[in-house]
Amino acid sequence: MTASGGKPLVVLIGPMGAGKTTIARVVAERLGVPAGDSDADVEAVAGKPVSEIFIDDGEPVFRELERAAVARALAEHDGVLALGGGAVLDPLTERDLAAGGHLVVFLDVSIGDAARRIGLNRDRPLLLGNPRAQWISIMERRRPVYERVASAVVSTDGRAPQAIADDVVALVTAHEAAGEAAGKSAGEAAGEAAGERT
Repeated sequence: MTASGGKPLVVLIGPMGAGKTTIARVVAERLGVPAGDSDADVEAVAGKPVSEIFIDDGEPVFRELERAAVARALAEHDGVLALGGGAVLDPLTERDLAAGGHLVVFLDVSIGDAARRIGLNRDRPLLLGNPRAQWISIMERRRPVYERVASAVVSTDGRAPQAIADDVVALVTAHEAAGEAAGKSAGEAAGEAAGERT
């Protein structure tokens, strides 16, 4: 699989506990491309973990850093990109995903599986207080956006990372094939038009 010249092959979205970072790494390894993570990009710029940005600077500062990191990654990252759970809530990010023709895969997960994966407490500033109730409330608000932005949905419940990665790789392969077919059709049409003019 070849990278797409400064554009992610696939963008993974979904809530905390969906396994976006893990699946990004597995899929990237399978495809022979780099894996990227917007939260890691924010931490690199800020010089501290996301949890500390929330505590020290507040969520608005984090969201500004996140928006810049996502915009940069969508324009420059040529592998598999995992976005932070709330990144798609930014209208500009949603616009960029739609305008860029990106393959966006929503990794869906239930509260039960999310709880098992992340414990719903450590280093999760948005889950302070009652983690399960907070997660459910956040997911209820975000699900319509995830579904609107996504090109495809892959359920992660009760599934191993390798099996989830199989589905994502199949989607990437189909997306690439569709893009090549569209390119050939456009090229053939242009060729026919040129032939008519000669």
